[in-house]
Amino acid sequence: MDIFSEESTIRFTNIDQSDTLTIASACDLFQEAAMNHAEILGVGREAMQQSGTVWILSRLSVYMACRPRFREKICTRSWPRGANKLFAIRDYDIHSEHSDDVLVRGRSAWLVVDIEKHRPLRPNSAVEKLPPNEGSNALPGENVAGNDPPPSLVAQDFSAVEPIVRQACYSDIDYNGHVNNARYIQWIQDLLDPETLKNAKQLRLDINYMAEVLPGETISLYLSAIEAGEISESSPMRWQTAWPCTAAFAIEGRRGLGAEAQPVFRAELRAGK
Repeated sequence: MDIFSEESTIRFTNIDQSDTLTIASACDLFQEAAMNHAEILGVGREAMQQSGTVWILSRLSVYMACRPRFREKICTRSWPRGANKLFAIRDYDIHSEHSDDVLVRGRSAWLVVDIEKHRPLRPNSAVEKLPPNEGSNALPGENVAGNDPPPSLVAQDFSAVEPIVRQACYSDIDYNGHVNNARYIQWIQDLLDPETLKNAKQLRLDINYMAEVLPGETISLYLSAIEAGEISESSPMRWQTAWPCTAAFAIEGRRGLGAEAQPVFRAELRAGK
């Protein structure tokens, strides 16, 4: 199966006060589709464990052009797109059940990690089992070569920002024993003014996962507004310059404080009305 597809309905737990899908819930749908497709292709959780490896999400880009509404019937699709160095690339989209218009687009870059050594491996053996889907690019015009991962995010100056401290608790932890990748996005949502997310008609999130967070660890979360206007040639937004971005934020999670702090993720979130 080259492209995996599954139908579902936007549930009450998927929406915010806007009555539409949250970006965290969109990422949940992407994650489930990726896992289900991997099982069908023979590179799912159990198959990877037998080889002493596990899939770890490293980078993710999501663009919500139109947020599906409560009880709207949708189709979520996911497909692999080969590999670039250490990264296996997987794309996604969501469209209404009764329309071909794409509502949400996504791209992810995954690492194959040795469970015992905690080191990334070249994903050749896993990717060889996957359809290449050449040219099936969910983010048109971005990463034109077709196999590039989402762009790495640059470090920001948060020296004037008072961090919000969050502890990794039971509900944050996934099967692999660390904070689930979608939970980070919920943390990001919680940092923002709820009105910003409620009023956003379009959203774009780019996140780079840099280190795992284990149960009980305390993470300092930083949020800072950044320029929302002109989109530069080097920006990850360059493929979609037409949409009206009205607010933009840099977000970073760090383990520890001061000069010794270690970043565990970096992200940018942009909102438009």
